[in-house]
Amino acid sequence: MQQKVLILDFGSQFTQLIARRVRELNIYCEIHPYNSTKFDVDNYKAVILSGSPHSVRGESAPQPDLKKIKGKKPLLGVCYGAQYLAHFFGGEVGASKTREYGRANLSFVDHTSELFDGVDTGSQVWMSHSDTILHLPEHYTKIASTHDVENAAYQIEGEETYAIQFHPEVYHSTDGLTLLKNFLVNIADVAQEWTPDSFVDTTVAALKEKVGSDKVVLGLSGGVDSTVAAVLLDKAIGENLHCIFVNNGLLRKNEFESVLDQYEGMGLNVKGVDASQRFLDALKGESDPEKKRKIIGRVFIEVFDDESHLLTDVKWLAQGTIYPDVIESVSANGGPSATIKSHHNVGGLPDFMKLKVVEPLRMIFKDEVRRVGKSMGIDPELLGRHPFPGPGMGIRILGDITAEKVRILQDVDAVFINGLKAWGLYDKVWQAGAMLLPVDSVGVMGDERTYEKVVALRAVESTDGMTADWVDLPYKFLQETSNKIINNVKGVNRVVYDISSKPPATIEWE
Repeated sequence: MQQKVLILDFGSQFTQLIARRVRELNIYCEIHPYNSTKFDVDNYKAVILSGSPHSVRGESAPQPDLKKIKGKKPLLGVCYGAQYLAHFFGGEVGASKTREYGRANLSFVDHTSELFDGVDTGSQVWMSHSDTILHLPEHYTKIASTHDVENAAYQIEGEETYAIQFHPEVYHSTDGLTLLKNFLVNIADVAQEWTPDSFVDTTVAALKEKVGSDKVVLGLSGGVDSTVAAVLLDKAIGENLHCIFVNNGLLRKNEFESVLDQYEGMGLNVKGVDASQRFLDALKGESDPEKKRKIIGRVFIEVFDDESHLLTDVKWLAQGTIYPDVIESVSANGGPSATIKSHHNVGGLPDFMKLKVVEPLRMIFKDEVRRVGKSMGIDPELLGRHPFPGPGMGIRILGDITAEKVRILQDVDAVFINGLKAWGLYDKVWQAGAMLLPVDSVGVMGDERTYEKVVALRAVESTDGMTADWVDLPYKFLQETSNKIINNVKGVNRVVYDISSKPPATIEWE
């Protein structure tokens, strides 16, 4: 049996966190919707049921088919999963008299249960539910409680089935990783074999088998994902990999030249294409953010297609798609979730390109991509680069785009990013950048009255971009940065700092 774990998703916002925690234990796992037919249960050694925005008491409560799972494979129910295993098998779930959201502490722990080995009474856990298990079915045994939730955890006699009403995957559950390890390693006997080195070995072997002696074209962005994908493919097929790095004129200052130099130093077969003017011409006069995104995407496809046709016998398009981009999530009504924003990688390029798609990273998370890159010896500076939006400066210049506005924002951004590095702050920030606002501000320089642009600086901390908090940068740093920008970047006379978090704001302004 393969050493992997199945996570059945009922639409919880925390499902991806479960998978990331499992991967931290060097155990491979996959997320599938509870009602999907795209997986074979026999291929998994253990199963985890996720939480859900649903109530098991609701008419539309998701009901998975557990005939091949419950009592036959090690099973862990989390939150909704725990309530489901109680409610639909002879127990009773009802509305909680006191809703329990956020931090709680275990007031009782049955230390004879393997699940709680090394987890002490008083350990902090994270709750997020308005229902509670009032009565457990026959042959179910309580193994943990909190002050407000008596049946916070239980196990089923004669089965390797366990359930918890709290979320072990979130940071605030202090012994959450210990509990998951107890279930997966000690109870389910899943081998901890999922490492960056093993991923590289198996992926390179799979790429050799899949691609063979065919030629592959890959659009490099200068970011972590496409770079790691390129190095994996280079290991597998060498000179048959053709990389194209397009300058859309909306990159950071001097980025096109510096990234090209970096790639050539890595021995990759890379062609740089400066299409700056082509993008700027296409964007002329357009202010609508969504239309700007579509124009940038369309022109990139056109440039990439033109360059691909200069190569002969290319059969594959490689992409840096990662796992969060392809996970099929479940919406609150139990069906496929609504698409908020289509990802630029998922689905590939238009059919007219007639290329098959290969995605070496499609089953791993962002933090794993960086670990894989490190194991292959990729420069830490490149692996540590902040995320940068695909449309680049195009969505950081609010309003229409001109070459002069790009010049101003590139200069401002360079002062900000170089300052973060000089102050030792760059690696403490998840993403940072500057926005050029469509606002002219009155100012005074010397004895002259000025009427120039306003820029907003943005720095956030996050793990995956789904949520983000603004970074409390030192006042001295902000003061120095503001002075440098105003004194050195012609066209700017006012600097502001964005202190909004996501949600309700987004990281980018457009």
